[in-house]
Amino acid sequence: MIITPQSLPDVLLIQPEVHRDARGCFLETYRQSVLDAAVGRELRFVQDNQSESHRHVLRGLHYQTLEPQGKLLHVTEGEIYDVAVDMRQDSPTFGQWAAQRLSSDNHLQLWIPEGFAHGFLVMSERAVVSYKTTAYYQAGSQQCVRWDDPELAVAWPLAGIPLLSAADQRGLPLSQAPKVRIG
Repeated sequence: MIITPQSLPDVLLIQPEVHRDARGCFLETYRQSVLDAAVGRELRFVQDNQSESHRHVLRGLHYQTLEPQGKLLHVTEGEIYDVAVDMRQDSPTFGQWAAQRLSSDNHLQLWIPEGFAHGFLVMSERAVVSYKTTAYYQAGSQQCVRWDDPELAVAWPLAGIPLLSAADQRGLPLSQAPKVRIG
């Protein structure tokens, strides 16, 4: 695996080694020791999630204030534009974002650490996103930053208005969104 820090160094792009032959391909999608070494600490995943979405669906930008979730995600079908926003209260990169195109063809994965908001835009007809989390989902702790907040100025590759959930339509601007305390 090749692991590359992104524009926000705590966000890591993971490129697995893909072995191809006449039958198709094989790749290792997760190895605890490699990810622990890249992150610099031992990770413990407690929950696996999967979402299915259709073209132009935008999910996010979601995060938890209590027991923040680290996420290791990849796309098993289709393509997404994936975004992570630093929501950590004392971080020098608070409010900055990193983005990456992930697809079932490129096999890229993203590590998004605790304290980051996460969201994605579906670029293909259908996308299936699978991810591991380091903390359990807590509905009462769930927060949402507006996907189109001008202060964030995320460069979403949009072709029109995205499809949003009612909760995502009520997302808060960065200036009003609760910050995350880590540690």
